[in-house]
Amino acid sequence: MIPLLTLVFGVDMHYAMGASLVSVIATSSGSAAAYVRDGYSNVRIGLFLEIATTSGALVGAMLATRAPTSLLATILGLVLLYTAFTGARKEAPLKIEPESSRQRGFLRLDGNMPEATGPAPYRARRIPLAFGLMGVAGIMSGLLGIGSGAIKVLAMDWAMGLPFKVSTTTSNFMIGVTAAAGAGIYLRNGYIQPGLAMPVVLGVLAGSMIGAKILMSKTSPYLRTIFRFVIGALGMELIFSGLKGRI
Repeated sequence: MIPLLTLVFGVDMHYAMGASLVSVIATSSGSAAAYVRDGYSNVRIGLFLEIATTSGALVGAMLATRAPTSLLATILGLVLLYTAFTGARKEAPLKIEPESSRQRGFLRLDGNMPEATGPAPYRARRIPLAFGLMGVAGIMSGLLGIGSGAIKVLAMDWAMGLPFKVSTTTSNFMIGVTAAAGAGIYLRNGYIQPGLAMPVVLGVLAGSMIGAKILMSKTSPYLRTIFRFVIGALGMELIFSGLKGRI
């Protein structure tokens, strides 16, 4: 969204980030309900990790209002390239640990994912590491005007060992709350324009409904390929434009 608004339509990056945060809220609201209804999103994990992401989003948004746009573009590009590279890791077979950790047992962060053969159980692991990564995701969300869904997915997929579809859908459930925290700071500084945000919201709402249907019919390797290609290409373009001062 931000590369499209800045590189194609020439929108100032701060205003593009404000519109992007509003669209993230709309995207999350538009498709999260379907994921929760179908049993893919783990609401308990999402609400617990929101403690870290919303706190980080407030810090990141305050920093973003004082940072030059070229620096923000370069940082965003590097973040996207990193997530594209780490997203190349192959999905490991789902393993169920014999014993729950103390944190897992206290927080009850286990769950079941719908499969064709029946519910597939999973258990969250390395919870403190995932909580810290979520704090970083929150800072990136507020700083760069994004939902940081890619970082959230990697934290839940890699650190917590959740199935990829659970990570994706739970991230979608979370990003709206994270974006709302950062959007308040952007709104206070005048970086959210209704005339720009409204058409963006209408477009992403339609797209999120289509994406929700596609996700349920595709396998994880297929999703990973699209995921890596899109964010890798956007990352390179943002770095180039940021270093050249085009943004």
